[in-house]
Amino acid sequence: LLKQKANASNESLSTCQTDTKKKHPLKVGNSQEVPAVNGNRNVVKAKPTNKMDNGSAKDNPPLAKPKSKRVGTDKSLNGTRSNGKGCQEKKKNGNILKEKGEIKHKRRKAEEHVEQQPKEAEIWFDDVDPKDIEAAIGPEAAKIARRNLGLETGQSKQSVEQVLVKEKASEGLTRAVAMDCEMVGVGPKGEDSIVARVSIVNQFGKCVYDKYVKPTEKVTDYRTAVSGIRPEKINTGEDFKTVQKEVADILNGRILVGHALHNDLKVLFLDHPKKKIRDTQRYKPFRQRVKTARPSLKLLCERLLNVQVQTSEHCSIQDAQAAMRLYTLEKKKWEAAVKNKSNNKNCK
Repeated sequence: LLKQKANASNESLSTCQTDTKKKHPLKVGNSQEVPAVNGNRNVVKAKPTNKMDNGSAKDNPPLAKPKSKRVGTDKSLNGTRSNGKGCQEKKKNGNILKEKGEIKHKRRKAEEHVEQQPKEAEIWFDDVDPKDIEAAIGPEAAKIARRNLGLETGQSKQSVEQVLVKEKASEGLTRAVAMDCEMVGVGPKGEDSIVARVSIVNQFGKCVYDKYVKPTEKVTDYRTAVSGIRPEKINTGEDFKTVQKEVADILNGRILVGHALHNDLKVLFLDHPKKKIRDTQRYKPFRQRVKTARPSLKLLCERLLNVQVQTSEHCSIQDAQAAMRLYTLEKKKWEAAVKNKSNNKNCK
């Protein structure tokens, strides 16, 4: 009887377990069935936990939170953290590197610019107007040419009138006078010259004589671009013979100053004692300073007076003033040289 009751009880337990398995099938990896202690028939479903091998779920620390983006960027160039300041340091270093790069770039550009400029040894032109060199080659070449000629480029230039004419000075005749003539062309091609204007200034640059001359021949080239002479000026001018006599009277017994005076005397059909001629084109110290045998009046004025003349149409008054100013600049030395030369000739 006892055996029958035990078998019945086991069959009932087996049936109950079978029904439970059908109602709650186990999922692999999600839960576990743990039999009750002391023969308890109830089935306990274990909750999944993050147990470590040597600790309980309660003791296990929570998962670490992901690092913020700032932490990822707050690193210096060598990979170390900079506590939030690394970004600013990196930006600052970037600006410094950028500035250094710009300085190097500008320095390289400057060196290239210097290399492109003409070398001083390459500018060797003699008796060439620096303005012509500037037009053909460039301003740097003209600057070198002016320096080679000794032209003053750093000084502040005064007006031509201030340099060539002495204010509040005598307007009458002086012991030395300067003369210049403007000419026009005659003949088939206009190559021959006749006088069209005569201007004379005293030692202080004051004009004492200025007249246009009526042409004695048919003018074929007025040379206006250079001479500044126009038909209406000379057609109503003074008679040549009158001008010739008046000029001769002024020059008589005086020192005659001018530039390339042989041309002026030639068109006036006049002569003057050689010992009383002071020609700025033939004065040796001037030629040595500008390094040319036949310096132009324009070049001498730029070199010695730091003024520009003959920039457009020529003016015989201004040219005479320029020649006189060059003479007074070297008057003492010039007259001493003439006197010594005369004494040497007398001794011989």
